[in-house]
Amino acid sequence: MGDDGFVKVARIEDVPEGSMAGVQVGDEEIALAHCDGGFYAVQAHCLHLQGPLPEGRLEGCVLSCPWHGWQYDVRTGENEFDLAIKLRTYDVQVADGEVRVRVC
Repeated sequence: MGDDGFVKVARIEDVPEGSMAGVQVGDEEIALAHCDGGFYAVQAHCLHLQGPLPEGRLEGCVLSCPWHGWQYDVRTGENEFDLAIKLRTYDVQVADGEVRVRVC
């Protein structure tokens, strides 16, 4: 971990545009999305019944849980049905071909 709290989780080429990856930073499981020309990180489990979000479908920047279809905007963490429901989001930094996430 760098002095700024960011941890390398992937190389840019590991997560092509329009795809998802599950990554681990310490005890945190994170769903990493590459959409809209950027990288976004949210908690890895759906708020409904803890479905595995990295296994979900990404359409644009909307992630659908593979279990029951709950949808979230990975840029904000907001649920598409109820904006009061929100996934935890993480700061992402891209530099030198690496994708880094800060969990603190």
